[in-house]
Amino acid sequence: MIKSRVFLAGALLVAAAGTAQAGLTVTPAVVSDYDFRGITQTANEPALQVGATYAFDSGLYIGGWGSNVKFGPGDPKLELDWSLGYAFGDAKEGFAYDFGAVYYTYQQSGSDFNYPEIYAGVTRDWFNAKIFYSNDFGGKATAGSTPAFYLSTTGTFPAVWDTSLVVHAGYSAGTYWDDYYDSGYFDWSVGVTKTFGSVTFGVSFIDGSDLPDPGHKQPFSTGSRVVGSISTTLPWASE
Repeated sequence: MIKSRVFLAGALLVAAAGTAQAGLTVTPAVVSDYDFRGITQTANEPALQVGATYAFDSGLYIGGWGSNVKFGPGDPKLELDWSLGYAFGDAKEGFAYDFGAVYYTYQQSGSDFNYPEIYAGVTRDWFNAKIFYSNDFGGKATAGSTPAFYLSTTGTFPAVWDTSLVVHAGYSAGTYWDDYYDSGYFDWSVGVTKTFGSVTFGVSFIDGSDLPDPGHKQPFSTGSRVVGSISTTLPWASE
């Protein structure tokens, strides 16, 4: 079986939304499954995740993000990602833009999994679109250069009882997916979030089964599933 490489960008990269206020923010979260683009990174098991972002008044931001992972016996157990980006504009008054790069690392001696990715995004009111590109999505774990890109669209809408409805669709394609799966694939999700004080609860139905599914509770499973989350962002806003 190939060493599949699919990892998180969502929780790390949306940190750009916090760049409107300069300073350090830290976001711890507990999730029932670490999902990345429709594919589990923890074999449908829970994950503890922590992200930190420092935003400058100029719009520049730097960040780090970590999570436990479960890729199989002998593989890395911890992922650490590092980001650098620039965000500007106002999504409520017009358009907001976000450009940057992420370096995904996996804590294993001489890990072959590490790889870079660049991204560009635009947000207008409830709608966000983003494109990600890696010139070597598989890192050293794959033979030769394996470019790949990901198109992401997300809509966030107010819903009943002060909840938010979050609808997402994404498409992965490029040499990596052609080499190992013969084609690209779609993933999608529908979820609801609700904030109580400074704590946000979420539940989402996620599906990545446009790719072959190795089976529930298996590394890199793509089957339909429900994922829950609890998160907060520090420092908490004063009332």
